[in-house]
Amino acid sequence: MSLIASDHFRIVVGLGKSGMSLVRFLANRGVSFAVADTRENPPELATLRRDYPQVDVRCGELDVEFLCRADELYVSPGLALATPALQAAAARGVKLSGDIELFARNAKAPIIAISGSNAKSTVTTLVGEMAAAAGKRVAVGGNLGTPALDLLSDDVELYVMELSSFQLETTDQLGAEVATVLNVSEDHMDRYSGLPAYHLAKHRIFRGARQVVFNRQDALTRPLLGEGLPCWSFGLGVPDFKGFGLREENGEKYLAFEFQNLMPVRELKIRGAHNQANALAALALGHAVGLPFDAMLSALRTFAGLEHRCQWVRDLDGVAWYNDSKATNVGAALAAIEGLGADIEGKLVLIAGGDGKGADFKDLRDPVAANCRAVVLMGRDRELIAQALGDAVPLVRVGSLDEAVQQCRALAQPGDAVLLSPACASFDMFKNYEERGQLFARAAEDLA
Repeated sequence: MSLIASDHFRIVVGLGKSGMSLVRFLANRGVSFAVADTRENPPELATLRRDYPQVDVRCGELDVEFLCRADELYVSPGLALATPALQAAAARGVKLSGDIELFARNAKAPIIAISGSNAKSTVTTLVGEMAAAAGKRVAVGGNLGTPALDLLSDDVELYVMELSSFQLETTDQLGAEVATVLNVSEDHMDRYSGLPAYHLAKHRIFRGARQVVFNRQDALTRPLLGEGLPCWSFGLGVPDFKGFGLREENGEKYLAFEFQNLMPVRELKIRGAHNQANALAALALGHAVGLPFDAMLSALRTFAGLEHRCQWVRDLDGVAWYNDSKATNVGAALAAIEGLGADIEGKLVLIAGGDGKGADFKDLRDPVAANCRAVVLMGRDRELIAQALGDAVPLVRVGSLDEAVQQCRALAQPGDAVLLSPACASFDMFKNYEERGQLFARAAEDLA
């Protein structure tokens, strides 16, 4: 039976992917609801009108009086809660909620909940593959892939959910079996007042959690919890009690748990120190819910990584080319620069730039100086990055991605790697980060 009151009126605010999953969920349960969207022609409007012609839908500027007819508003993650119409409705007693809160109320199987500024998708996908290798009927989604409400099923034994800070803002009690914030660095500073507000939103993931996993190398990932809650940790140092980390023996580096070596790092298909951290995080989460090590390690040996996330594209004349277009913030780019930089013989030739979303690029300077031969800059905020990097390495400014690839070809030496890791969103030049990555890969593959 659904844990949702049928006598309340609700409004779905935002008709994108998650909004449409809310429509399906509410309609299937015979609940009274309407839909509103700030856009005149939202992405799913035609689908809504075709499949649910009886649903009242209002497009354009939000009408406060209309919103106040509802007992609860299910707000799209893409719409800031600070939106004046939403704040006005909340001030008049309307509850602001979201699809993840509704999912949590209705999910019968345990939830592994994963957030962080970077690596969420990689770790979520990897944990899902580990669970499948262990023979679990697992459902993977949330901010990645399938919307949460579309995953609900009595057949599911385990949910593995990637959750963004925007989704967590409208989630009061997730009640995950195990929850983690993988890392915290500046992102979405165009939506948050600063890092503390962003950090608080991320930490909502720990509400009602039965176990937690934190990153030993990032103090901002440690939950502020009372005594008695089981805690597991991961990090690139030597692990101790309830910890996952790296251990070296006879010149061989191993993924390890407490005092036990699990597998040699060289057996991982995913490259770079940051991906070793991702593997350790996934092991910690899987172990917390009882997945056996043999199944998890088997999944690790075959996992080749995700598209646009430090994805190997090709080797040409002794130079490796990597597509890390998903690095839409400084923290993600730093992870790739430091992780890949430590894993190659030569230096990196970095392509960076785009829409910086209000970020401060100063943290790039020292890692770029240590790991890069040169940086090729493009996009709207390339001069902001140039100012932050100063004279750390030679800088080359270009007007297009094709030109960037040609410049990298000229700059890179045998043993080097060319890395597209922009530290910026793509919207100033591309439809999305996927298009940016695909065009980079195509241009790199076309080099003769």
